[in-house]
Amino acid sequence: MECSWKAVLVLVFASLGIQYTAIKSLRTAFNAPCQEMGVENRCLQREIKDNITRIMCEAASIQNGVPHLHSSRKHIIIFATTRSGSSFLGQLFNQNPDIFYLYEPLYHVQQAFTNSSARIQNQIDRRSLLGAYRDLLRNLFDCDFYFLENYIRPPPKDHLAITFFRRGASNALCLPPLCENLQSLDEHLCAKKCRTVNLTLASKSCHTYRHMAIKTVRIPEINDIRTLVEDPRLNLKIIHLARDPRGILASRISTFIDQYRAWKIWNSSGRKPHNVDLSQITTTCTDLSKSVDTGLSKPSWLKGKYMLVRYEDIAKDPIKKAKEIYQFVGLEWKGAVHKWLLQNTNGTVASFGNFKYTTSRNSAETAEHWRLHLCYDIVHALQDLCNITLSQLGYQVVNSVWQLKNISHSLVEPRIFLPFT
Repeated sequence: MECSWKAVLVLVFASLGIQYTAIKSLRTAFNAPCQEMGVENRCLQREIKDNITRIMCEAASIQNGVPHLHSSRKHIIIFATTRSGSSFLGQLFNQNPDIFYLYEPLYHVQQAFTNSSARIQNQIDRRSLLGAYRDLLRNLFDCDFYFLENYIRPPPKDHLAITFFRRGASNALCLPPLCENLQSLDEHLCAKKCRTVNLTLASKSCHTYRHMAIKTVRIPEINDIRTLVEDPRLNLKIIHLARDPRGILASRISTFIDQYRAWKIWNSSGRKPHNVDLSQITTTCTDLSKSVDTGLSKPSWLKGKYMLVRYEDIAKDPIKKAKEIYQFVGLEWKGAVHKWLLQNTNGTVASFGNFKYTTSRNSAETAEHWRLHLCYDIVHALQDLCNITLSQLGYQVVNSVWQLKNISHSLVEPRIFLPFT
């Protein structure tokens, strides 16, 4: 299709006029986080600016005879909680050469808010933080890495970031043009050899990939990203990862030593310390339960965009489950993903407390390995706290030490959670 620049400009300004009116009339429903931060007008301006950029890019593509691929680009969120197997699931996308994968970019937002002054922290509420999360995700899905500079500490100079959380966990950030002459895609080697991240190159590189995936464990509920799901420009797919809360807690105890010290004492001594904080795992179960409720109730805004996956099902048959996920997202199955799964799901189970962040293990054995290392008293207490979540997801409770330690009997009921298509 050919058109003159005059015609293109007419279309641009006509479209902007319509969008400005629509955005202005609807902004009350979408700018709650901005109102909390006192930047209502900037939200509207940024929305219009995003549309200007998008339309001009489309116009330039048409003028130059280059097809615009925005509509076919998949944006994927791995929605999970800490220590639920999300790093493993993320590799299903990280190993795909067509996907630009990011590991926990919201970490920088959380740190920026946490490290702010006490006065500012008192003014920050949950909605403000979630608004910042959504803004960053929206910009990253547009390959806008400059927006991330608002949160990286120390602030990048000339778009060069000397810190980038778990940069090596993203193959895309360890390949040219972002990292040259790296012999293998090893996370620690990448972090050592390529010390800075050029955010300009990151943005340019991101645009060359057909799809994008982001893993996050920092958003509490599915409802918190509804505005992103409903954005027709994103073509967003949510892979909601769930895990037995007892396995989540066992992994946290072994990984976060200081934060879960009282739990560790309880687990090793059998005596419950008075300072055990039950609120964290209770909140985890509540958030998980609410999100599962939302997903399984099949609201219209999630149609074709939501898939619930249990970690234990992936661990039992990784390749089968991975292919189901790829089919739901609409991705071509890749040999690199198949090869990685074969190499990283048949290893020896790591001893409890070691290799905290590794994704290489005997996946089938790892799924319920927590049963051998969590004392019955803790399991019993957790079953009372999370009984609704356990029932929702098909995890059986145990009523004796023998039932807990009898690994020959799985506590994972055979359930089929079909994608909402």
